Order: sequence, then structure tokens, then C-alpha cells
Amino acid sequence: MNDFEFQTATTVDEAVSLLAAKGDRARVLTGGTDLIVQLRENLREADLVVDVKKIPELIQYSLTEKGLRLGAGVPCYRIYGDEAIRKAYPGLVDSARIIGGWQIQSRASIGGNLCNSSPAADSIPTLIAYNVICHIAGPEGRRTVPVAEFCTAPGRNVLKRGELLTELEFPAAARHSGGAYLRFIPRNEMDIAVVGAGAWVQLDAKGETIERARLALAAVAPTPLFLADASAALAGKPATEATFKEAAAAASAIARPINDKRGTLEYRKHLAGVLIERSLVGAVRRARGEKWDPHV
Repeated sequence: MNDFEFQTATTVDEAVSLLAAKGDRARVLTGGTDLIVQLRENLREADLVVDVKKIPELIQYSLTEKGLRLGAGVPCYRIYGDEAIRKAYPGLVDSARIIGGWQIQSRASIGGNLCNSSPAADSIPTLIAYNVICHIAGPEGRRTVPVAEFCTAPGRNVLKRGELLTELEFPAAARHSGGAYLRFIPRNEMDIAVVGAGAWVQLDAKGETIERARLALAAVAPTPLFLADASAALAGKPATEATFKEAAAAASAIARPINDKRGTLEYRKHLAGVLIERSLVGAVRRARGEKWDPHV
């Protein structure tokens, strides 16, 4: 680990100013669950680390009839500990519960997981499924980016020099809708997804037909994937096993994973279909007001 300067920012403007001054040699510390490891192992270097945990905008959230506004630094335990969020955005809770262990979840955040931009990140398929908008602050002002466009390569994203992710904006929870996230890991000792799958659906009033859907995958491409065509194809289809299997086949076809120690290309393509089908089952059951446990 190289020597670096440590600064604590208390406002967004202060954080942006500090980051802009150091450019590519500056790093943001929210929870630090990824950054500290990367610095220690010399996977990344920094001349400046900026702690943003004292910026109110980043550590607060609000849930209204207009949707959820989630500060980028809100730790995972606060998300799944909020009953209203659990009811409105269960897929988000699925992800928040499995980002690291219990101790890590007191610091790890959805925003930090997104900014780390791992192809296997557990939060990103869920964020894509919920059609989240990213709010970004920087030297040139504020801007927004759809979360499906945020990651650009493994460990890289759209953030420019001096920019900071401040907030994640979730659309209002629609009636007769539900979300779910599932992942497969090779063993309990390796807490990284071989494949992850997020699904969101909105059903008709009878709960029989899919009106809208969004599907996403992790760990099957250089960045998390929004399955745009497969999602659009679900509109108007019956919420049945046959429909879910069609979506599974489409997911397997679009996946473009690599071979590595966690799984082969063929295995991951197969898993992509299996997990999309199962996550759709979970999302539909929740949209119907039924209980569904991703761990059963």
C-alpha cells in the first residue's frame, strides 16, 4: 500500500473540490469494503482518499409515493431493516442482504457496490431491473445517468474527474409489481456470484398477464447486462412457466461470459437461464402478494 492523504468531506461541493484537485489519484471512501482491500493489495493506488460518510445527502434516504431516493452511502443494513422498503422494493433487499457478511453490511452501501463496478456485483442487476436513475455531482454541476449505462468496463464507469455518485432514484412502486434477485456462488467460502439475475414485473389486475418487465444479469459479460429484448418480449405474455422458460432461453443466448475458476462459459450460460427463470417466478409471486424466499 502506498502512502496517501486522508480527508473527510462534509458537503458534496467539498468532496467534488477535493476529488477534482487530485483527479485519477483520488478515491472515494464510503464503506471502504472494496477500496481498503484494493489499496492494501496494490490493486489500486491513491494520493488522496476522501471520506464521504459525513455528507448528509449521501447517508440519508426517503421513501414517498414518488419512489425511493437512496443516498449513495446508506449502508445495507438500513435498507433491509426498513419494513417499508422491504415491502416496496423486495428485490433491492435481496441484494442488500448478501453484499458481504453481517459486519460488512454495517458499512457497505448499494452506491459503493455500484461504483466499484464489478461485472459480478450483486446490487447492479437489481438496480437495472428497477430502472434506477443515478444522480452525479461534479465540477461541471449535476447530471443523471440511467443505471443500465453506468458501468462501462470491469471496474470502470461513467464518473469523470472530480465526480461523485450522490443518490439512486427508484421509480414509485407500481401496483401489482414485484422484484427479485438470485445469484449462484460456487461455495460459501467464495462470496462472488458465478451468475446473478434480477427481475422486475408488473402484472395486470388479475395477476395473470405480464404488462411490463425488466431483466438483468451479472457475471456473464464485461458489465452487468440489461436484457432489453427479452424484457420487452414478456409484455402481454401470460405469467406462466412456459413464458418464464422462453425468457430463460433468451437470457442464456445473450450471455457472453468467460471461463475462469468460478465456472466455464457453458456452465454460466446455463445458469443465466436457470436464474432468470427462478427470479421471474419470485418477482411474479411477490407481484401477486405471495411470500417468496430467495434462499429456499
